Amino acid sequence: MLLDFNSEIYSWVRGGLFVLFLYHFLIFFQNRSKLYLYYSLFLLALTIYLLQHVVSDGIKPIYNYLNFSIQFLAYAAYLAFARDLLDTRTHLIKWDKYFELGVKVLVLLAPIFMLIQYFLGYEFQVKAFTAIIPALTIFTFVSYYVILTKINDNFSLYFVAGSLIYVVLANVSFLEAFLGREFFISKGIEPMFFVYLGALLQSIIFSILLGLIIKRIEQKSKNAEVKLAVKLKEMEELKMTALQSQMNPHFLFNSLNSINNFVLKNDIEKASDYITKFSKLIRVILNSSSSPTTSLTEELAVLALYVKLEQMRVNGGFDYIVSVDENLKLDHIKVPTLFLQPFIENAIWHGIMKKEGEKEIELSIKEDQGNVICIIRDNGIGINKARELDQITQKKRFFGTETTENRIRVLHQNKNVTIETKDISLGIKTGTEVSISFPSA
Repeated sequence: MLLDFNSEIYSWVRGGLFVLFLYHFLIFFQNRSKLYLYYSLFLLALTIYLLQHVVSDGIKPIYNYLNFSIQFLAYAAYLAFARDLLDTRTHLIKWDKYFELGVKVLVLLAPIFMLIQYFLGYEFQVKAFTAIIPALTIFTFVSYYVILTKINDNFSLYFVAGSLIYVVLANVSFLEAFLGREFFISKGIEPMFFVYLGALLQSIIFSILLGLIIKRIEQKSKNAEVKLAVKLKEMEELKMTALQSQMNPHFLFNSLNSINNFVLKNDIEKASDYITKFSKLIRVILNSSSSPTTSLTEELAVLALYVKLEQMRVNGGFDYIVSVDENLKLDHIKVPTLFLQPFIENAIWHGIMKKEGEKEIELSIKEDQGNVICIIRDNGIGINKARELDQITQKKRFFGTETTENRIRVLHQNKNVTIETKDISLGIKTGTEVSISFPSA
């Protein structure tokens, strides 16, 4: 069986190498990676070389021209494959130039050996190849030593192991030139059997190696996606912080103006009380400034401090009513810091401030189908009337509300976030309602 090139074992090896060639060549067309191109060309050259043993007698003379040339081209493709696989341009900068030179020399030797056949005949090719092959073998083994000592990873180990198996077994077959063909035949083995065996074992190991490379690429892709997600989250937090910084100066400016008014009116007691509450609020805001978000529980506590300050500023004060759905777990709901404050501020200064009589602002928070709904309702003059008085067009927003909307949308990535403002004035009853809906988690 080992003497007949038409036997199943030889046919299976040739067929397997050709299938692997097609497989990796198709992968090359999919991802355009030269790694797969070089390996598929190596397999193709190896398959063509091994087919010489089963072609018809009319084609065999052609192999006198192709035999050694194909081997050189196969080795050139193998070296190019090794350069890409092991990234020798990065890990073996000095030695890589020898790899590059080796590829060029081997490609050049292919047509030279065809010319030798044409002018000098096949026997001279054998002598030239016999003179060259020891140098190639030495270069190969030195390269393996450099790879193993300079590149410390499993890929280099797999590569050298697979390559050594083929090189050693191919050189066993090459001993035919010194020991004679009869030495192997007498033992029931075709000398080329070792080349077939080496090619089979090498292709198995290299296939495993390429599989590991694909797995590593996928892992790198997953890691890159995770890193990208983290970076995007950091960017969103920076956006939140930037938007928050746009709002806080406006609130601070108004508060300092209020203190100044108390001082000008010589209302020392109110000024002192206001400063005490204001300093407490500032301390809470500063404590929460390290994070762009806070829990809804903390948000309502800070908002209560803010409202107390505004109640001191408004003539006659106003009622502030808060109702929260008992089913809501406020500690687990994250919101942008002071995200409700601009809406309460607008309800005060563009709503109830311009109304005579009782003034009231109601804040209700409830849950509906996985969303948190915050409703701010006032009994002021209504947003339509406020726009007329303040000459604010429908397209223009009151200061702070647009910034706050952006912060909520950034936090929840625009998923199921809706903000609606409407005038609820009807007859003698007037007012504005703002509804803010966002995911509870």
